[in-house]
Amino acid sequence: MTLNFENISKAVRYGRIFRLLKETAEERQEKIYIVGGWVRNMLLGIKSKDIDFMIMGNVFEFARHFASKTGKNPEIVFFKNFGTVNLKTAGYEIEFVGARKESYLQDSRNPLVSEGSFEDDLSRRDFTVNALAVSLNKEDFLELIDLFHGLDDLEDKILRTPSDPDQTFSDDPLRMMRAIRFATQLNFRIEQETFDSICRNVQRLQIVSPERISDELNKIISANLPSTGFLLMYETGILQLIFPELVDLKGTETVDNKSHKDNFLHTLQVLDNVAETSDNLWLRWAALLHDIGKPQTKQYDEENGWTFHGHEVVGSKMVTDIFRRFRLPLNEKLKFVKKLVFLHLRPIALTKEEVTDSAFRRLIVEAGEDLDELLLLCKADITSKNPYKVSNYRSKFDEVAEKILLVQEKDRLRNWENPVKGELIMKTFGLKPSKEVGMIKEAVKEAILEGTINNNFEEAYRFMINFAEKLGLYPVD
Repeated sequence: MTLNFENISKAVRYGRIFRLLKETAEERQEKIYIVGGWVRNMLLGIKSKDIDFMIMGNVFEFARHFASKTGKNPEIVFFKNFGTVNLKTAGYEIEFVGARKESYLQDSRNPLVSEGSFEDDLSRRDFTVNALAVSLNKEDFLELIDLFHGLDDLEDKILRTPSDPDQTFSDDPLRMMRAIRFATQLNFRIEQETFDSICRNVQRLQIVSPERISDELNKIISANLPSTGFLLMYETGILQLIFPELVDLKGTETVDNKSHKDNFLHTLQVLDNVAETSDNLWLRWAALLHDIGKPQTKQYDEENGWTFHGHEVVGSKMVTDIFRRFRLPLNEKLKFVKKLVFLHLRPIALTKEEVTDSAFRRLIVEAGEDLDELLLLCKADITSKNPYKVSNYRSKFDEVAEKILLVQEKDRLRNWENPVKGELIMKTFGLKPSKEVGMIKEAVKEAILEGTINNNFEEAYRFMINFAEKLGLYPVD
């Protein structure tokens, strides 16, 4: 791999933010270095707006001094217990940290921080490729400092810890997931000793907060090929600890020479397929969870072989508990994932012959504004080791998707709402909220979906009057 040092040189020489930082350090007679991920990314040709700076001096006073020079009153957050400052300015997210040493108690996820040397600070970092530093100081301006052969590892696409990996991962167990996340995002290999250490220290992840774990998990899911990260989490034992429901999908079973597919590997293929077409994180979560109910619904009978009847219903119910455990948002994002898991079999079912327009209308109305994402998920769900089968199924699915769009436009069903509202029913017949109001509203909906009446207010209103008469209800004067 060719590393691009010129990226760093150009950014530092011509970037106003770096000039102001250099001036701040000179005025305060303190040393400053760029460290960590920004250096790594620039060498790899990856643009980044997150930058970490090591300050050999008073971090808090340095941050205030720099902020005053920007002239833009940037947002500053001080973390005095950890000796760090976060600052946002000019589109950058900056972290200032003093050179420090860290130690951890066995049952704590928070470090005990003390002042340290430049070497101490770099040695405490997670991986050698993140322990690179660039000087902004006059005497060695733009010198790249590499104490742990991080450049070699960067060129060889290897992740290893600068210190003993057991100590590194025991200190901050989340680094094990970060190793897998970086390997997934950058297509790097985890060095064997480091990999073995992750396997040994997996249980330490139990002290890490669910929020930090889900943050790394979301970054893995958001990668170009997220299956890489999930396979690594499985191989190291991390997945068994944090996501047992997914591990339950693993493996196959054979009875009477009839086998079902490995639903874990199938799920990862579906996730990768979705990743090829969409960067929507919650659509990717729907792909990850679409078959999560299969282990609970797996059955075998001699006539049909292996079945998973109702797994979409069971899976949809499981989504809430999974979201709660990972501290994921319990709002519209949850509803979206639950809906797609619940509906993911429906479009495929429409590939059968002699399906009426009514079935298409019902799917369109149930999917609502999430129809396009549902169709993306369902197409991604078509997997097989037989390329002919995949091509054949996808061709049939494309015909169904086209028919759905035709019915949707013809019957004006996009983001459909019942033309007859409950308030209108109550006002027309002088009713209070009651089961009769629900019956009338549901009857109008069914009439439209079945094609008995067209999707417009006039026909819906006439139908409402006629149906209400059957219930002994008449419009009030």
